[in-house]
Amino acid sequence: TSQTPFLTLLNVISQDGLEGISSNLVHHKSLSLGEVLDGDRMAESLYHIRFREMWRKNSLSVDQLREAIEELYYFEFVLDDIPIWGFVGYIEESGFLPHSHKVGLWTHLDFNIEYNGNSVIFANVSVKDVKPVPWREGAGSLTVTHTYSVRWFESLCLTPEELSVSETYSFFPKTLEIHWLSIINSLVLVVLLLGFVIIILMRVLKNDFARYNVEEEGGCDDLDQGDNGWKIIHTDVFRFPPYKSLLCAVLGVGAQFLTLATGIIVMALLGMFNVHRHGAINSAAIVLYALTSCVSGYVSCSFYTQINGQRWVWNIILTSSLFSAPLFLTWSVVNSIHWWSGSTQALPATTVLLLLGAWVLVGFPLTVIGGIVGKNRAGSFQAPCRTRNIPRQIPTQPWYKHTAVHMAIGGFLPFSAISVELYYIFATVWGREHYTLYGILLCVFAILLSVGACISVALTYFLLSGEDYRWWWRSVLSTGSTGLFIFVYSVFYYRNRSSMSGLVQSTEFFGYSLLTALVFSLMLGSVAFWASLAFIRYIYRSLKMD
Repeated sequence: TSQTPFLTLLNVISQDGLEGISSNLVHHKSLSLGEVLDGDRMAESLYHIRFREMWRKNSLSVDQLREAIEELYYFEFVLDDIPIWGFVGYIEESGFLPHSHKVGLWTHLDFNIEYNGNSVIFANVSVKDVKPVPWREGAGSLTVTHTYSVRWFESLCLTPEELSVSETYSFFPKTLEIHWLSIINSLVLVVLLLGFVIIILMRVLKNDFARYNVEEEGGCDDLDQGDNGWKIIHTDVFRFPPYKSLLCAVLGVGAQFLTLATGIIVMALLGMFNVHRHGAINSAAIVLYALTSCVSGYVSCSFYTQINGQRWVWNIILTSSLFSAPLFLTWSVVNSIHWWSGSTQALPATTVLLLLGAWVLVGFPLTVIGGIVGKNRAGSFQAPCRTRNIPRQIPTQPWYKHTAVHMAIGGFLPFSAISVELYYIFATVWGREHYTLYGILLCVFAILLSVGACISVALTYFLLSGEDYRWWWRSVLSTGSTGLFIFVYSVFYYRNRSSMSGLVQSTEFFGYSLLTALVFSLMLGSVAFWASLAFIRYIYRSLKMD
């Protein structure tokens, strides 16, 4: 720490490893769970820096790697939680036909460190006025002497946050800029959309209530002649759907991910995640996923009991495996490919056993406990209308009321509300950026849920107006299709915004993108269902029924 006179620098070894460093000189740092999942293998470097002590051209001997330079490998040091980046070497390309390139190795690094009192405020590494050592093609291995200099500068700033240069300096290209204007634009569009939907629905419902309640006094025989026939199906609208156990599992896991996402964003807003602490969000997500398993069990089994489900044990098993089974299958394929390619992204056996133990000893038991509590505390379904034994025949629906059309509309509108922010999230997860705009993320998350709920209510009303009472699964699928749009966007990002290629990167990207799409589908499908259910209960409770 900055209170001691000796500062240890740590560097992250790349996924393919640095073979040139002798193994007996590498002392690995104890890693957190999130760092292991990220593929980080942090180790103490050979650069020794003493607090406020100037060093000039101290030497250390390391074999160089030509391939690392040609692949534009970069190193990362962490000094007092402050990251320092730099390239391993220098490459200059020239000509087209024939094409040639020159490769050089940076053998001297200048460390520039700013301090205030006993605290390090800012640090970077420079190769200015340093000539790289050339490595001619066909020269074979080359042994060189690495040197480094350390310069200390006193700063008037008390903390790194007060130093403006630390906020503007970036080793990587600046693509993750402040984007308030885009968010405000999306927010205005969403407010207009929600206002339009709410005003239209309220006016239409007001007219429906007035007409239906007046017609109720003269009998219900003339209701079939009306343009809006959602009252006609009041004896069928609460008819329980097929595949009740699967529907309840979707609602339970969706509620779990809604709780998990809210918890992660709140923790980030409270400053619990330091961008320089590798894998902190991953570790928190795993812990929260295990602890919130009780939410999925409670919601799923409670609602399953309300709609007269009998196989509650199977419902709990289905709920616990609805996401964990695809996750395990995807991870098995991705981890096997990483292991085959020798990547550090392949999880060690101890980490695999730890994650498996977290699910077996924490996640699954909490799901069972939540399911039992939900089953015992479940009340009645509280339907405002009685359901008759014989289902009503559903008239032929126009093309714009088919499931595919509703999925296209219900998925595109929520996706359009988050499309701007989605790019920055992808750039953070799959790129080199550090995401810190958690306030914006909270706004976008609230916008996403609001749009999903309102669009689901509107589509459900149009469905019922056509005398189609099969709204249960339709409400889940219509807004849950946002996950499909997110996966399509991931394909676009892979082809046009990233430089990823090869079997290892492609498998990991598309595997985890599919899981991300599944998470959004479950979460938004659950929100859409509960919004539609509340809306249907409201409109049928507001009518005068026999």
